[in-house]
Amino acid sequence: MPNARSIFPRPSALALALVLVSGLSVHDADAARKKRASKPAAPAVTACTDFYSFSNKDWLAANLLVGGSGSVSALGQLRDRAQQQQRDLLAAAMQSPQNNVQKLLGDFWASGLDVAAVEADGAQPIAPLLSRIDGIRRSKDIPPAIAALHQVGIPVLFQFTPDLDLTDLSRHIGYFTQGGLGLTDPAYYTRTDADTQALLGRYKDYVQKILVLTGTPADKAAAQAQQVIDIETRIAKASKPMTLMRDPRTNYAQVQSATLGKSYRHLQLGDFLTAQGVKDDVVSLANPALFAELDAMVDKIKPDQWKAYLRFQVGNAMAPYLSKSFRDADFEFRGRVLRGETTPPPHDQLVLDAINLAAGPMLAREYVASHLPAATASRAEAIAGEVRDALARAVDRNTWMSEPAKAEAKAKLAKLKIEIGAPKRDLDYSVQPMGRGSFGGNMLIASTWRHREEMKRIGSANAGRRWDVLAQQPALAYDMAQNRLIVSAAVLQPPVLDMTMNAASHYGSFGALVGHELGRSVDAKGKYIDAAGELKTWWTPADDTAWSLRTAPLVAQYSAYPYPGLREVKVNGNQTLEENAADLVGVELAWDALATSQPGLPKESKQAFFEGWAQLWPQQMSSDEATRRAAVEVHAPGQWRTNGPLVNLPAFGEAYGCKAGTAMQAKPEQQVSIWR
Repeated sequence: MPNARSIFPRPSALALALVLVSGLSVHDADAARKKRASKPAAPAVTACTDFYSFSNKDWLAANLLVGGSGSVSALGQLRDRAQQQQRDLLAAAMQSPQNNVQKLLGDFWASGLDVAAVEADGAQPIAPLLSRIDGIRRSKDIPPAIAALHQVGIPVLFQFTPDLDLTDLSRHIGYFTQGGLGLTDPAYYTRTDADTQALLGRYKDYVQKILVLTGTPADKAAAQAQQVIDIETRIAKASKPMTLMRDPRTNYAQVQSATLGKSYRHLQLGDFLTAQGVKDDVVSLANPALFAELDAMVDKIKPDQWKAYLRFQVGNAMAPYLSKSFRDADFEFRGRVLRGETTPPPHDQLVLDAINLAAGPMLAREYVASHLPAATASRAEAIAGEVRDALARAVDRNTWMSEPAKAEAKAKLAKLKIEIGAPKRDLDYSVQPMGRGSFGGNMLIASTWRHREEMKRIGSANAGRRWDVLAQQPALAYDMAQNRLIVSAAVLQPPVLDMTMNAASHYGSFGALVGHELGRSVDAKGKYIDAAGELKTWWTPADDTAWSLRTAPLVAQYSAYPYPGLREVKVNGNQTLEENAADLVGVELAWDALATSQPGLPKESKQAFFEGWAQLWPQQMSSDEATRRAAVEVHAPGQWRTNGPLVNLPAFGEAYGCKAGTAMQAKPEQQVSIWR
């Protein structure tokens, strides 16, 4: 609260003299003091001049960048804390497991941390997979080997994953899509510019290293690496550009599962589905030309070339989880060349990432049990429900939305679900015992389990029982397909929900983030799915126009803000418009929820609400990081995520006595409102 805050006192003359004496003579010191005295003192930062700096001054002073590079933020610290909580949970499970799942997780963690054992294990974890590949003799042996690798979580040649059925959003179907490449973009295989050719050269070196590590004789590695790249190039040429892959509608085309065996006889796709345990009548296969090419490749390319390709794919997928020679090769290419990293991650981070990748739902179950108190979950659910009700009231009273759109919006909000902590999972946690002897072996055991459980999603009306995020990962999001708010267990801690703080601050932090997300259910994004869960645009052209008119002034508002840490660079108001509008919606709705649930709020609670909002966004960035974000980031910097919405909210000006027309309170006729 302002009454409890104080601006740091200016240094006394004596202290200033002591600082200067080592570098200036007495005469120079006197001159310097006179020069400083002649300049007006910088005005003190107040709530009405820069609420971000006013509220976060202690955090900003305590969280300076180490080494002057990168960034640090309050939400980044939340993510770090959630990861440490996972490490602590795994360490406890390693020492004293309390149930079967903890025993699996503890053994997995212990095997990964035992660096000497990982080194001694070498390539042994993948030896059975390589032996299976070495057993290929004829073309008809290739598809079963491909199916077997998919079963252990190593997708080769193509991808096959569960996803929403776009004609029935309550269920999942299997999607056959492009994949099977060692590089991230098919275009890398076909471009002829110098940079791409240099990248391909580095990639070939990497392929050679992995092949040698998986048993290829050194004198044959270069030729086999070229064979691998030749196969991948053919796959790439038949693949769609990455830009087209972003639209789910272009990747959806139902086909009858029973026809796949005949349509792609050499690929044996019917048998592939059986091997994955999939019995659904339909799948999606939207690029038949690609799969026709893959089918022809299986028939025409010699088995020895396929063996080289499959050996590389196994080594490539498993390299981070094997001995140091594998890890070094992986980091030198994937880390240093592709991701631009300068040092490998700490070993325990690599192990934690592996567990989240392969056994994430197991860890989620234990995380929720340990880190989500019932009182916290209940508080979050109550506030989220109040924010949803605030949005329903806003839909009722707004004057810009058409009556048909209002009716559909209210119907959609009436059906909106709020899910706190973790999804209602229907998983089978039975799995082969792991033990502590082989980290790579445990990775394959866990990823085989994860793949098995993912395949069970296909063909069932169970889409509402799964999330695409893990409970131990901080997440708060609106799931448009299922019309639900997802709030992970890990996000329900400071600064998002601090149960030790003034209750009103919960609305300013957690409640505003809920409003940010729930607003999407009925806005220019939510208009594409109606209350019945069908892909159908329910806004009128007049609604589109009205929305654009209400949000457009935010472009000019944010474009006037200087980008923190950069000279002569402003925030890109067009680039950040969608998120800026969502921030404004979030604060509007959360304030309405608080004012409705607690009428007659004292000044202290009103201010606590806005402090809760501000304390989500403190951050420090290097100039390099700020330059990068200014060019591509769709969110405004933390200073303007804090201040931007509050400028438009009369309640903020009232809480702090900020006059209209000042930095933190726009004049009434200039204020932007969406649902207020």
